[in-house]
Amino acid sequence: MEYTFQARGHHNITSQHRTTFEVTQDTEIGLAADCIVGVSANVSLKDLPHAMKDAIQNEETKIQVVLETENAKDVITGYGHPALTLDHPTDMVCRKSDYTCSRTLMIHADQAAMDLNPDLVKDLQEGKPLKVIIKV
Repeated sequence: MEYTFQARGHHNITSQHRTTFEVTQDTEIGLAADCIVGVSANVSLKDLPHAMKDAIQNEETKIQVVLETENAKDVITGYGHPALTLDHPTDMVCRKSDYTCSRTLMIHADQAAMDLNPDLVKDLQEGKPLKVIIKV
């Protein structure tokens, strides 16, 4: 099962967070938002199809998030969990840890913001479009 949506980069993206990365519907971010890699997303967690949410709420489900710009691509792998509510109205956070909250899309991710492809980060810092694909 696959779900694709659009976001974009922002000049304040630093991609320095060590344990998470986030895509948000917010249009503006400050430099302190070091986990955010995409803004102005056209969907949020609450918009995911019910069948996908059901799959993500199983701790054995492997989840892939593909981040793609015109010059680069990264594939991040993590896992679902029954405690994921998947109902936050603006944010999607992928975490290396096992912490869960309404903003969490997946846990035990193999990459965080600081691990992403430098060419991808450069495109995002230039405000280029970001395609996000969630695969379960």
